[in-house]
Amino acid sequence: MYHKSTLDNGIRVVTESMPCVRSVAMGLVVDAGLRNEHPQKNGLAHLVEHLMFQGTCTRDSLQIAHFMDEAGGRIGGFTARDYTSYSATVLDDYRTFALDLLGDILLNSIFLQEDIDREKETILREIDTFYDLPDNRADALLNSHTWTGHPMGRPITGNHRTVSSITRDDILNYVQTYYQPDRLIIAAAGSLEHDDFVSQVRDAFWRMQSHPQQDDDSPPAYRPGIAVEYMPVSQVYFSIGIRAPHYSHPDRYALHILNKIIGDGISARLFRKIREDQGLVYHIGSEYQAYRDGGLLIIQGSTKPESFQQVLGQALRVLSRLITGDDPVQAEELIRAKNQIKGQHLIAAEDTNTRMSRLATQEFYFGRHISTLEITEQIEAVNRDKVEYITRHIMAENLPKISVAIVGPKCKEPYEILAEKAIRMIPLGKTKKEKTDEYRSICEENLDRNTEKPQRPSECHWC
Repeated sequence: MYHKSTLDNGIRVVTESMPCVRSVAMGLVVDAGLRNEHPQKNGLAHLVEHLMFQGTCTRDSLQIAHFMDEAGGRIGGFTARDYTSYSATVLDDYRTFALDLLGDILLNSIFLQEDIDREKETILREIDTFYDLPDNRADALLNSHTWTGHPMGRPITGNHRTVSSITRDDILNYVQTYYQPDRLIIAAAGSLEHDDFVSQVRDAFWRMQSHPQQDDDSPPAYRPGIAVEYMPVSQVYFSIGIRAPHYSHPDRYALHILNKIIGDGISARLFRKIREDQGLVYHIGSEYQAYRDGGLLIIQGSTKPESFQQVLGQALRVLSRLITGDDPVQAEELIRAKNQIKGQHLIAAEDTNTRMSRLATQEFYFGRHISTLEITEQIEAVNRDKVEYITRHIMAENLPKISVAIVGPKCKEPYEILAEKAIRMIPLGKTKKEKTDEYRSICEENLDRNTEKPQRPSECHWC
C-alpha cells in the first residue's frame, strides 16, 4: 500500500494506506538543520521550528491550537541533527484541513518580533532545564568533544549567547534559503488514498519554488579523549562514545543487534554484569546513534564517584571480551536480540504516527521505502558470523580510540586520571586469535634458535 510521487516543484510525497484505521498522521521533513547554521547563530534551526507555530498571515497561535483541539488531534515539531520535522495527527475527516494548516505555517509564517523575543526566552529556559540534568550534560559534552569543530558537535538548541544574537533577518534568510521544495518530504500514513492526498499537497504547496543550495557535506572528524565537567550532584555521570557507521550503512542491522546484546535492555550484558551481578549502578545501557554521515555507539550510566573507575573498567571489559572472543555472542543471545527488535518494530507499526515517521526517514536517508517484510528478513539474516565480523572490523578498530565524557562532583582523584587508569587496564587492541598467532610466532622463532622447547600454543593461557 506504499506509493511515492514527486511534484513538479520537487516535493516528494510518500504515503501508506492503512484501511482499518480512522486517523491520518502526516509529516513534513525539511532537509535543514545544524549543518546549515553559522556557528555564531547556533540554535537558529530550532528557533525557526518554534516560531512556525506562532502565527501566519491568516491564523494566530491560538487559532492554530484551537483547530487541533477541535479536530481531536495533535500537532508539533522537532529539530534533529540531520533535519527539521513538522507533523499532525487527526481523524480522516480533518485530513485536508490539517494539511492546509501545515502548508500555511511553512509558507505564510510572519515571524513577528514580539513572537521572536518571547520564543527566544522560552528556548533559553529550555536550555537551562536541559542542562540541569547531569545525564543530558554528559551526552552534550560527549558530542561537543567528539565532533569538535563540526556542526554535529554543536547543541541543537544553541546556547544563551548564540540564541540571544539571532535576529529576524537571520530567521527570514534561513527560511528563504533552506525551506525549499527540493528539500521537502511530505509523508502520510493512515486512512487515505494516495492520489487524493497528492492533489491536496499540490494545492497546499504549489507556491513553493525551488532555488537549490549547496551544502557543506564534509563528514565529522572523530576525536577521542576524555572531557570532564564538574557539577554539584551526588553521582558521577558518564557517556562513552565509540565511533560507529552512519545511518544507512549496509551492516546497520547487525549493529542494532549487537547494541541490543551489549546494553539495550534489562537482559543485556552491561545491565546484568554491572547492575544485577555487582550492584555498582542503578542505570547503565547503550544506544546506537546514527546520522547521515556518522554515528556513535554510546554507553551511558552513573555511579558513586568512588566506584567510577571500577564501573568504567567493567564496561570496557564487557566490550573487550566480546571483541577478543573470550566471551563471544551466544546463540540464545542472538535469537533473543533479534526477536526483541522484530517485536518492537511490529508493535510500533500499529501506530499511524510511527508508520508516517518511518516513511519520511526512509525517504530521507535511503531515497526509497523499506517494507516491514524486508526489515524483518534482514534482521533474521544476521548470524553469529556477521556479528563477529562487526566486532572484529568495527569495534576492535574503534574501541582503543574511545571518547569519554564525565559530569560529576569534585573527587579526590581527577576523573581524567581515573578514566585513563580504567582504559589502560583493558587489552583493547588484540583479538584472541591475534594473541594466539603472536605466541605461536614466538614459539616458532624459539624453535629455530634451538632453544628449549616452549609451551605449545594450544596450552597457552590465551587459547
